[in-house]
Amino acid sequence: MQLWLKYQLNLFLLALSFFSRLPMAKNLKYSPSKMRRSSRYFPMVGWLLASMLILLYHLVLPLLGTAPSLCLIIIVSLLLTGALHEDGLADTCDGIWGGHSTERKLAIMKDSRIGTYGTCALVMALLSKFILLSALAGQQFLITSLLVAYPLSRAMAITHVQDMQYVSNNIPTSGSKSEPLAKAFSAKELVFVLVTGALACLFLPFITSFYLLIGCIALRYWLKLWFEKHIQGYTGDTLGTAQQLQELLIYTVILASVS
Repeated sequence: MQLWLKYQLNLFLLALSFFSRLPMAKNLKYSPSKMRRSSRYFPMVGWLLASMLILLYHLVLPLLGTAPSLCLIIIVSLLLTGALHEDGLADTCDGIWGGHSTERKLAIMKDSRIGTYGTCALVMALLSKFILLSALAGQQFLITSLLVAYPLSRAMAITHVQDMQYVSNNIPTSGSKSEPLAKAFSAKELVFVLVTGALACLFLPFITSFYLLIGCIALRYWLKLWFEKHIQGYTGDTLGTAQQLQELLIYTVILASVS
């Protein structure tokens, strides 16, 4: 049992190292197979990040007030994750709307420079996040919304590996940083991802949870069609896009339900 727990902790820390900029122990054991198995813990990374942001919010709220505190936790969230998902959103929008062929779209997505489409998407996403969180704070639903959105958005995003091909220049990748993650979950792993991702929905009224899960599933279906249409699969950038859009959808649905 002790060895099993140590192995699972190593997998969780691998997931945390992939999705955050938190310092990791030097003796962390890595292999492509371990990295793939660690993806089951991506929603758990969301739980940890949300908890850290909630703690920070409670500490600074009496000193700064609501709006500055929300601005601060958005900034800290970007620092904690290295803006990984936001970068994916910007790259995806630049590629899909800036290229005329699949190959060109993928090439633009790999370009580290940001264009007009990516800039607009990034600005609007951050602005929307601030406005939605401000409204949720006013309804006393900020804490619950963060606990729901951070794990669930990551769970819904990573499920795209289940039924889509990971692509680069319109062919399966080889040697990519994200390649070890590009394998479908087993049935047991998929259930674990979905349960840990959606667990905080228990804090919401039943009807809100129902609308939320329906909305997340519908968005996932639409994103799958969108990615397939433009690049015939998914990349790490499109997973970041999926996470960001799912997070915004979750905030929107909760706000519409509790207002």
